Amino acid sequence: MSEQQRLAPGDAAPEFSLPDADGKTVALADYRGRSLVVYFYPAASTPGCTKEACDFRDSLAVLDDAGFDVVGISPDKPEKLAKFRDAEGLTFPLLSDVDKSVMAAWGAFGEKKNYGKVVQGVIRSTFVVDPDGKIDKALYNVKATGHVDRLRKDLGV
Repeated sequence: MSEQQRLAPGDAAPEFSLPDADGKTVALADYRGRSLVVYFYPAASTPGCTKEACDFRDSLAVLDDAGFDVVGISPDKPEKLAKFRDAEGLTFPLLSDVDKSVMAAWGAFGEKKNYGKVVQGVIRSTFVVDPDGKIDKALYNVKATGHVDRLRKDLGV
């Protein structure tokens, strides 16, 4: 993926309007006035994605107290997201981007290396969007384990 397709601090966050695990539409505009952590992950109920989601779940109260909401986005269908949410006790919205158009707009879908091979896929990424809808932090190719702790340190929470 080329650098020009990636978001950087100061860029306007690309708008989205996606179904959540219950089929209810959630939009970026719903979060205006608050900071938002948007993270993209490859697949619900896989080991790395489960670890990352549970780390966000376990940090949610601290993030919320500091003024940050959290939204996870994957290419999974809402039904799969509902099973994942219920199995792991996730209390933040999981959004379905089946056609991967939102992921592409955020630079979170494209070429990546997987076991040494170049493939097309979801690039595990996390963004912090400020209350005005601008990108504050853009983190690409993050690791599932330990990522949330590092993000909290970066945010000072």
